[in-house]
Amino acid sequence: MKLAIVTTHPIQYNAPWFKMLAEQNGIDVKVFYTWEQSIKSPKYDPGFGKVIEWDIPLLDGYEYTFVKNVSDSPGSHHYKGIDNPTLNEEVSAWGAEAVLVIGWPFKSHLSCMKYFKCKIPVLFRGDSTLLNERSGIKKVIRRISLRYIYSNVDYALYVGTNNKEYFLAHGLKEKQLVFVPHAIDNKRFFDIDGNYELMANEWRRELGIDDSNVVLLYAGKFDKVKNPSYILDIAEQMTDEKYRFILVGNGPLEKELKERSENDHRVMFVDFQNQQKMPVVYRLADYFVLSSNSETWGLGVNEALASGRRVITNSNVGCAVDMIKENNGIIVNPGDVNDVMIYVGNSAGQPITKDILETYSFDTLVSNLTTLIKTLKS
Repeated sequence: MKLAIVTTHPIQYNAPWFKMLAEQNGIDVKVFYTWEQSIKSPKYDPGFGKVIEWDIPLLDGYEYTFVKNVSDSPGSHHYKGIDNPTLNEEVSAWGAEAVLVIGWPFKSHLSCMKYFKCKIPVLFRGDSTLLNERSGIKKVIRRISLRYIYSNVDYALYVGTNNKEYFLAHGLKEKQLVFVPHAIDNKRFFDIDGNYELMANEWRRELGIDDSNVVLLYAGKFDKVKNPSYILDIAEQMTDEKYRFILVGNGPLEKELKERSENDHRVMFVDFQNQQKMPVVYRLADYFVLSSNSETWGLGVNEALASGRRVITNSNVGCAVDMIKENNGIIVNPGDVNDVMIYVGNSAGQPITKDILETYSFDTLVSNLTTLIKTLKS
């Protein structure tokens, strides 16, 4: 079975499972990247406020091509930013027997779904949810539009509970839904030989953190959607000297965050850290805080749990209902601090379990997708 995968650009969360899928017997994979310009130079990320170039290989182990993108304003930030007149022709010429489209709100991706409908099986992967869905007439119009868009899909690959409910709400049937979870390279975050802990302990000492301190960490973009100011809300309520608060990243709110916390020596800032360093970053802390105002999933939660750290998150975060269990974290109402104070007070120093990562893994993702593909072939 020849599976064409259509996606905008290489990212660190997809490349590993593309490689694993390409290694499966009976499946030929070719990835058609539609944001051709993304490979020519590192991209400026407005969320971080800087140019980002990932430090792990993203194109190894699978066949790929960059399809010519003729957009006047290329990029994945708007519908007309992905415009590939030859995409459908190239997928057909390769001899694709099924196509997996990742993300629809781009001119070429939607065109691809429509073109191959009723020709070969069309698979779709996206992580949208009904969380923060607006009410009123806009909701009605959007629901109608999305039902039409998803009518071009034979199978939707849902990443978790909230994503599944979203697909069901937009006309897809249970039999069309296949669980292909959001996952990370768990093994890369596991500390099999203990080196990550040693590196984190040394870093903690450099930051003036000792074993008596309890550390809460935010790592990500300093922007309004990610809401890093929430960890400062916590710091202003949890005034005990034993607590430390680390914010790792950069972005448009950086100056505001630093000014707000300049008189609290317990609050520390670390610049953006690339993927190779993240297993150490999570181990700086006892708790990882993800407090987004809107988050379809939140792969930082996967990474923190794989690093053996408890997670504090809220009901706006798509992964929370799937990933957070009694023994690994807490889900609070957006903006709530009191429950965080109680939770940290009761759970500090207690062991956690990583059992949920057996389900939310690349192994599960590739196994379930492989089963579907082989079913299509038969």
